[in-house]
Amino acid sequence: MRIRAGRRWLAVAGVLAATLVAGCEPVALTGAPPAADTGAPPADQPVRSENSLALERYYQKVQDGFLSQGLLRTDGGGPDVPFSARDLVDNFIRIALFEEYTSVAGRIVARQTPSQLHKWVEPVRMQISFGATIPPQQRAVDRQNIRAFADRLSRITALPIRQVNDPASANFYVFVVNEDERRALAGPIRRILPNIDQPTLDAVINMPRTTFCLVFALDDGETGTYSKALAVIRGEHPDLMRLSCIHEELAQGLGLSNDSPRARPSIFNDDEEFGLLTTHDELLLRMLYDRRMVPGMDAEAARVQAEIIAKELMNGQS
Repeated sequence: MRIRAGRRWLAVAGVLAATLVAGCEPVALTGAPPAADTGAPPADQPVRSENSLALERYYQKVQDGFLSQGLLRTDGGGPDVPFSARDLVDNFIRIALFEEYTSVAGRIVARQTPSQLHKWVEPVRMQISFGATIPPQQRAVDRQNIRAFADRLSRITALPIRQVNDPASANFYVFVVNEDERRALAGPIRRILPNIDQPTLDAVINMPRTTFCLVFALDDGETGTYSKALAVIRGEHPDLMRLSCIHEELAQGLGLSNDSPRARPSIFNDDEEFGLLTTHDELLLRMLYDRRMVPGMDAEAARVQAEIIAKELMNGQS
């Protein structure tokens, strides 16, 4: 598997020899067969571990620090962050056509390498699963935020995206889990992605606290067409950081997998300046899901189309 990774995200484009079998553990995350997540809290909600509580305190401090510096902006960009059609083209190529991390000798390492254009061509069927220790009020907030943002992505891209309760019918899985539940995800993930390699699985199970959230998006035959995606969002995050992860992981799971320090205003940038999807990012998604952008394109072919589309989106401005 080729692996794309970043500080808040990790995406995978790889070859799967067999048909992927869907399956999720919505609550207990044990070895039981997968079942649909009804959203109802468990009768006896487990007590969170001290590790999870410590992470919650840590991420609250992280968010407070970001906000004190004017980061995690939610305004979508404004007059202080202008961008041109040329910026859109350059940012699109860097974000959609390059990989930031890869797997070498069983380890994930930073290495910028050219890739091919990836996107979904079939409708996305999204299933949300919560860990047992996620409280009912947080579940309700997260479920609404995920559904609302998925609807927004569908409007931007014209890609059908709908919510499903049956894991067997899903192809995009979203896990909202606390620390101990995340460490127990190996079984559920292997049922969803039977051919996942160990380094990729370890990226979830042994996720360092500097990785806020991640997503895998899989290409069955290296054709550039996604068939499965799986996002993991830490339940310990405060509300804004959790919403920021929802925006970034769901958007990156559609094909904008890399980050670029030059992308601004954008969530596809590790500087955390913007916490939520921006107008600039919406245009990148519209470019990606324009029918002239064909899965499997290389950077040179994609740039030709990107220059045309970007000018159209920017009303002829260069």
